[in-house]
Amino acid sequence: MQTSQLFTSLQQRQQQRDYRYLKGLVIMLFLALIVSLCAGDTWIWPRQWFSERGQLFVWQLRLPRTLAVMMVGASLAVSGAVMQALFENPLAEPGLLGVANGAGVALVMAVLLGHGLLPIWFLSGCAIAGALLMTVLLLGFARRRLLTNARLLLVGVALGIVCSAVMTWAVYFSTSLDLRQLMYWMMGGFSGIDWRQQGLVVALLPIVVWLCCQGRVLNFMSLGEQQARQLGIPLHLWRNLLVLAIGLLVGISVALAGVISFIGLVIPHILRLTGLTDQRRLLTGCALAGGGILLFADVIARIALFSAELPIGVVTATLGSPLFIWLLTRVKSVK
Repeated sequence: MQTSQLFTSLQQRQQQRDYRYLKGLVIMLFLALIVSLCAGDTWIWPRQWFSERGQLFVWQLRLPRTLAVMMVGASLAVSGAVMQALFENPLAEPGLLGVANGAGVALVMAVLLGHGLLPIWFLSGCAIAGALLMTVLLLGFARRRLLTNARLLLVGVALGIVCSAVMTWAVYFSTSLDLRQLMYWMMGGFSGIDWRQQGLVVALLPIVVWLCCQGRVLNFMSLGEQQARQLGIPLHLWRNLLVLAIGLLVGISVALAGVISFIGLVIPHILRLTGLTDQRRLLTGCALAGGGILLFADVIARIALFSAELPIGVVTATLGSPLFIWLLTRVKSVK
């Protein structure tokens, strides 16, 4: 009886601490949103938001970009946390399955075959279709050969390398200026975002919310395949659903902003180091932290140079690379 009461007390303390962290992340996200709306070549403070200049710069230019950055950051961070639990691999991240590169290949081929004349919405659809096609290929390998999580991860890495090679060859031999400009886009950036892309931004929201509600299942899957089966979890069904959800999130994110690295890898690890280990609250924390940190990275990308804008992928890679190297030194073995 005393042991049960002690366990309940410790569990309640852990939950209270987790909720305090989540409240702090909500405050951080709110501050990041305010800074993002203010920052730019011309800083516009909140008291000026409803002026004539504020109507243009804040509500027409910065707000749609801020919403896109926030949702893409949340999507990548949640996808990273889900992948690390799903594949039992602490170094898994959204681009590791090759889904992001699949989206990139489809978009590059669309620009190449369309001679740069295709509308933006069609190119975005091609990126999403490429991500889903790559996801279907992975699921096909998994069903036919009954691949383990580790082998499925290796298949994803191999397919990603093939897609990366195809993109490199296509861009290298192209004389199209639009296709060469895609190399800048593939480094990640939100400079072209306006209200026309908000349909894609809204499409991310229900998928992120659904994934955040699957913490209980992911807790069981984190115990290992054998233990999860003993608890009655249909592993193949859940793995297929989760990989499809990740494919949609990554495809839409690539369509909006290109390839952005390290958000899906670093954010879940940082939150685990703070004590957020329960997937039911870790996923929500990843959504909040991913959105906030990518907003701050976007602000740096906008204001670091006086007359130009850095690709946000360069900023996240610069900030994330040291953390990634540190994680490699801590992870002794990868399943």
